[in-house]
Amino acid sequence: MAISKALIASLLISLLLLQLVQADVFENSQKKNGYAKKIDCGSACVARCRLSRRPRLCHRACGTCCYRCNCVPPGTYGNYDKCQCYATLTTHGGRRKCP
Repeated sequence: MAISKALIASLLISLLLLQLVQADVFENSQKKNGYAKKIDCGSACVARCRLSRRPRLCHRACGTCCYRCNCVPPGTYGNYDKCQCYATLTTHGGRRKCP
């Protein structure tokens, strides 16, 4: 009787752990497939490019980077450490793509 109780308890714990692992895998796959919460790239890029000397170019580049990375660093310049994807995108010439 004691063995059957231990067996049932271990099976229940195993099933619970399996459910938790499957839920985590499902959540991660949704983020990779684009189901994560999207930010408003338009307003984020308006804030980022408000002091730019070339606002149209800045908005176009920022919009592309925001769409790919789903983040825009705060402020009008710098802060690339807040959004690593945004910081790593480069042009064909090796310069930073994102303002």
